[in-house]
Amino acid sequence: MRSPATRHRFAVNGRAVEAHVAPETRLADVLRDSLALTGTKIGCNAGDCGACTVLLDGRQVCACLVPVAQVEARTVETVEGLARDGRLAPLQRAFLDHGAAQCGICTPGMLMAAADLLARIPRPSEAEVLDGLGGVLCRCTGYRTIVEAVLSVGRSEAPVDEAPPAGRAVGARFRKTDGVPKVTGADLFGADALPDTAWLTLRAVRSPHPHAAFRIGELAPLHARFPGLVAVLTARDVPGQNLFGIYPTDKDQPVFADGIARMRGEAVCALVGETEAIAAIRDEDVPITWEPLPPVTFDDALAGSVRDLHEHAPGNVLCRGRVVCGDAEAALTAAPHRAEIAVETGFVEHAYIEPEAGYARRVGDRIEIVACTQTPYMDRDELALILGVAPAQVRVVPTATGGGFGGKLDLSLQPMIAVAAWTLGRPVRAVYTRPESMASTTKRHPARITAEAACDAEGRLLAYSFHGDFNTGAYASWGPTVANRVPVHAMGPYRVANVRATSTAIHTTDTPAGAFRGFGVPQAAIAHEALMDALADRAGIDRLEFRALNALRVGDTTATGQLLEHSAGLVACLDALRPRWRSLRAEAEAFNRAARGPLRLGVGVACMWYGIGNTSMSNPSEMTMGLAADGTITLYSGAVDIGQGSNTIMVQIAVDALGVPATAVRLVHGDTDRTRDAGKTSASRQTFVSGNAARLAGTDLRRRLLALTNAGPNASIETDGSLILRDGERVARPDLARLAPDANGDVLVGEGRFDPPTTALDADGRGVPYATYGFAAQLAEVEVDVDLGTVRATRIVAAHDVGRAINPTQVEGQIHGGIAQGLGLALMEEFFPGRNENLHDYLIPTIGDVPPIETILIEDPEPLGPYGAKGVGEPALIATAPAILGAIEHATGVRLTRAPATPDRVRTAILAKPE
Repeated sequence: MRSPATRHRFAVNGRAVEAHVAPETRLADVLRDSLALTGTKIGCNAGDCGACTVLLDGRQVCACLVPVAQVEARTVETVEGLARDGRLAPLQRAFLDHGAAQCGICTPGMLMAAADLLARIPRPSEAEVLDGLGGVLCRCTGYRTIVEAVLSVGRSEAPVDEAPPAGRAVGARFRKTDGVPKVTGADLFGADALPDTAWLTLRAVRSPHPHAAFRIGELAPLHARFPGLVAVLTARDVPGQNLFGIYPTDKDQPVFADGIARMRGEAVCALVGETEAIAAIRDEDVPITWEPLPPVTFDDALAGSVRDLHEHAPGNVLCRGRVVCGDAEAALTAAPHRAEIAVETGFVEHAYIEPEAGYARRVGDRIEIVACTQTPYMDRDELALILGVAPAQVRVVPTATGGGFGGKLDLSLQPMIAVAAWTLGRPVRAVYTRPESMASTTKRHPARITAEAACDAEGRLLAYSFHGDFNTGAYASWGPTVANRVPVHAMGPYRVANVRATSTAIHTTDTPAGAFRGFGVPQAAIAHEALMDALADRAGIDRLEFRALNALRVGDTTATGQLLEHSAGLVACLDALRPRWRSLRAEAEAFNRAARGPLRLGVGVACMWYGIGNTSMSNPSEMTMGLAADGTITLYSGAVDIGQGSNTIMVQIAVDALGVPATAVRLVHGDTDRTRDAGKTSASRQTFVSGNAARLAGTDLRRRLLALTNAGPNASIETDGSLILRDGERVARPDLARLAPDANGDVLVGEGRFDPPTTALDADGRGVPYATYGFAAQLAEVEVDVDLGTVRATRIVAAHDVGRAINPTQVEGQIHGGIAQGLGLALMEEFFPGRNENLHDYLIPTIGDVPPIETILIEDPEPLGPYGAKGVGEPALIATAPAILGAIEHATGVRLTRAPATPDRVRTAILAKPE
């Protein structure tokens, strides 16, 4: 029972306030709900993530852990109080200049922790920054830009020039177009967005069992006990189909389970009502009778010893993937050097700092969904099927999205709040708790991989054989994408004439596995890079040089039969790493020879390639750019920015195509009623695919404007106060007022559409799966305590072929963030359903775990890309774990084949090493 509400007086950002709430109410809730200071974000409500960090009497605290009674007569400072007189504080400007805010959900907490530090230590050392900000987690940036931003304030560095001239936006270190709201706390994420009328709260009741039959009993007594309960929604309340999924066929995941729950955390019904009433109802108050059924484990499913979970997946096999060229078996048999490996990885949680949140409301015969998402148009189409309405009756408005990494490609709360708002006729809001988010949403696929490779006496690769089984969990999600993408990439970015690569996606009663930054390629890379190391050693060739010898080059043909006609910069990446590789390896070996204690140093190298966009299927993006009668220029972009920077990138590309400064264009993004379908934010596709659409939209608008004024192709466009075209000595002022405006108020509209040229793959996986590929090579230096089994990464050097860096600051930020997640995959992250569904027991890298990172941008232009650009979101992660595992082997002489390489596994492997 909550205590009676009492009055509490304190100061916030220099202003006296009072709140009439129960004394145990969290300070975070008072700030957000009573005072509308939503800059204080909620990531866990347990003090684990630090997103809610504020200053209490000048010192940082987690506002979710402080009861308001302890704030009486004290002072609180939030992110909203950092700016003064409309001017950003130097710390906020530094975050913008250094790209230290990506998705922005952790940014307010980081800023407040940094403000505390700088108030105590105006010129901190790096160690002091790491200590001062250690209580705040970030999943996007990799922390290093945050450290540099804070250090720069102490050094009083000058701000970055934020306004490149017309035609110079591409390639500029341009500040994020949406950066100011992120550093001021004004960005509205899913939990910050509220309907403007009275709303109901929804909470799902979820299965506590991985597999169970159930029956929901009489609900009238529940309504009688809790008068604020408006409805209990079940499968029978879904007006359309009670199934959804990623692909047009084989929809298999229910909005509400209908008598059978196939995973722990599956929604079986939803409570909808007044917020306090919903909070008071415990799951055990709901009359559900459970009959636990035997779970289907990965081992069981692989052995074929259990019943099928789905009729469309006999033997619990969802799908298979295959790429075959040449005769791998014969080549392996005849080769002088062979190596084989078996690799296993576990579930990995996305751990975005923003749990799922949003609301839905019915507007006449339409439904509006305002929520965090990576894919508004896919959401729209699935929700239309669930509600039994036309897609045009569904509007999806993405909020700011606090990280995604693939986890917000799948529907989560959207179907439940849509059904509730549609059937009840009132706005309905839902906010997942951290344990709920982790229990019910998708993960990286656990994998069991066996692979074998061979080379000739000179080190040239001859054959590669690969099979991977991937645990796709209870429902399909993105399992087919993983199964099809992995065989294409299985052998790594190397020339191999004889390949056999197969994969299988397997159903179990585990949490569904879906998209997570790489779609299975990071797991496969652990195997192929270990084999490259082994073959290099057996052939007596340096490990980096072995990779350079076999690296794919322009003019080579891949295992799918695709000719690489341009932009394959892996050799350039390896060339850039070579000096550091030689010096770091020599230093490590000298250290180890002289070592008297338990510490050993190791240096590893790994390469990767990644096909940009969807695999062998249409992958279009459409954009428009409008000009209003008053001269306002608007880019309408459906590309969702989840922190990777597409809002800024699209503007930079479009304005250079149009020929105006970036500051002259405003952005409308994501809303399905106002933008066209730019496709999902995944597969590193937005810069390449949507960037081309933005370029074409800008080019088309320029063409239309020049035609309107009879100006030549070299005319310049000026936007200072009014629209002026200068064509040599001629000056034209277009009379836009005489043109009829469209629904957006635009009188001229440029259109752009781009779909990468690919082909379907045949039965042997032959064809053109991607129009272009990203390439990278990375070094990792680690320190291993051989007595304890602990591993600490001490340096990462990353060379990435990005085609063209549209915004180098944001490209580097993506590389840093990917490296941090790859480090987690390598050393600490493994999700166990029901055991570590929080950010205390599930470990992600902290600011002290990520070492210094040196990024080397290789710009090997892709002619198909906008201004030569490709993509870097997923490539940034893939090479990190194999490089770290290779470094552990260099330090200890043992190859870890189970990721993550936790201290117990490392120590066990060391003890098992033959003398």
